[in-house]
Amino acid sequence: MFTTTKKKHLAMARVLGVAIVAGVGLAGCATYDDEFATINSRLDQLDTRVQGAAQSAESANQSAQQANQRLDQMESRVRQLEEAPRRVPRG
Repeated sequence: MFTTTKKKHLAMARVLGVAIVAGVGLAGCATYDDEFATINSRLDQLDTRVQGAAQSAESANQSAQQANQRLDQMESRVRQLEEAPRRVPRG
């Protein structure tokens, strides 16, 4: 059968084999970590852009409401002027 030296070599080969497989597996995880970091970075960028767009939309909405209020005031004034009795010119 195997001598003690050969058994030690087989045991060492097994340990090295397990270490290599573990190293390759961990290297693969590092690659996924990098990909997840990239994806998270892109999501953060998109979140920032969405928040900026939401703020712009809210600002535009407020401006539109103010413009509508001003338009309503002008319309009310125009109606008052149209309904007022005509003035007789002097002279």
